Amino acid sequence: MQQLPKLSANAIEILKTTKNLLAFSGGSDSTALFFILKELNIKFDVALVNYQTRKESSLEEEYAKQLAKQNNKECFTLTCKLENNNFEHNARSTRYTFFQEIIDKNAYDVLLTAHHLNDKFEWFLMQLSRGAGAVELSGMNEVEETQNFKTIRPLLHVEKKQIETFLHVNKIKYFLDASNNDKKYFRNQIRNEFSNAFCEKYANGIKKSFDYLQRDTKRLLPKNTQHIKNLYILENNEDDLINIRGIDKIVKKLGTLLSSASREEILRTKDCIVSSKIAVVFSQNKIYICPWIKITMDKKFKEACRVEKIPSKIRPYMYKENISIETIL
Repeated sequence: MQQLPKLSANAIEILKTTKNLLAFSGGSDSTALFFILKELNIKFDVALVNYQTRKESSLEEEYAKQLAKQNNKECFTLTCKLENNNFEHNARSTRYTFFQEIIDKNAYDVLLTAHHLNDKFEWFLMQLSRGAGAVELSGMNEVEETQNFKTIRPLLHVEKKQIETFLHVNKIKYFLDASNNDKKYFRNQIRNEFSNAFCEKYANGIKKSFDYLQRDTKRLLPKNTQHIKNLYILENNEDDLINIRGIDKIVKKLGTLLSSASREEILRTKDCIVSSKIAVVFSQNKIYICPWIKITMDKKFKEACRVEKIPSKIRPYMYKENISIETIL
C-alpha cells in the first residue's frame, strides 16, 4: 500500500507478540489503522459499538463485519441505545465496559485505539482551557498499562492529514460522522476552531513539545510504588499535588478515570471509595489503593489488621487475594 503512515518501533515490537483487539468504528482513523496493521502482518480482531445515533450506524456495523470476514478476523459488536443526557460520557463508559468484557472473556493482551496527533493536541487544549497541570496536559500515552491489559495507540505521533492521504491514495472505504461537526460538543469546538488548523501548520513542533512534556511529567510522579497484585502502596508525600497524580495514574490502571470531584473528595477525606469500585486510603506515611470489595473475613485476620493498623477499606481485598500483612508493613 502507498503512503503508509509509520508506526513507532516500540508499538510494532509489542504488537508482533500479543493478542490484539482493535476498537473499530468505520471512521477514517480506525479504518486506516485496520489496513496499516494488516499491511504490517500484525494479528488482531475488531470490536464495534453501534449506538444507533445515525442512519449510517447499521452500515458501519455491517462494514466492520464484512472486513473481519474477508480478513479472517473475529468481529465483536454491541448494539445499544443511550440517552442524550451526557451522551459522550455514557458512550465512553459503555464502550470501554464492552471492550473489557471481550478482553476478559477472550484473553486479549492489548486494546488498540486509533487516536492520533491531532487528538492528543485537542486533548491538550481542552485541559488547558479548564486549568490543568503538566501531568494532565501531557494527556494520553502511546502505551498505557491498565488492570489486565495494555492500551496501545500506534498512531499517536501521526498527523490526521497523513491518515486521510493514506485512505485517499489507496481508495479505502470509510464513513464520515457528521456529529463531529456539531459544536454543541466542547471537543468539536476545540477541534474545528483551533486544534486541527494549528496542528496542520505546526505538527513537528507539537510532536517535539509532547516528547519534552512526557519526559518532564515523569519527574513529577511518585517514584516509590509497592505493587502486590492490584494493591498499590505509595509514599504519602507532603505535597498533595504529587499524591493525587500518583493516585490518578494507579486508579486509571485499575480501569477508572478520576473526575475533578473525585480528586477533591480523595484529598479532603483521605479515606474514600471511588466510583463504588476502588478504595483510596491515606495513613501517616503511606497511601493504599486497591479494588473495593465486600467479603466475610476471618476474625483472626481482622484482629491482626487492627493491631497493625491496616486500613479497614483495604482489608477485604487483602483477605480475598491472600496478601499477608507482613508484606505491606
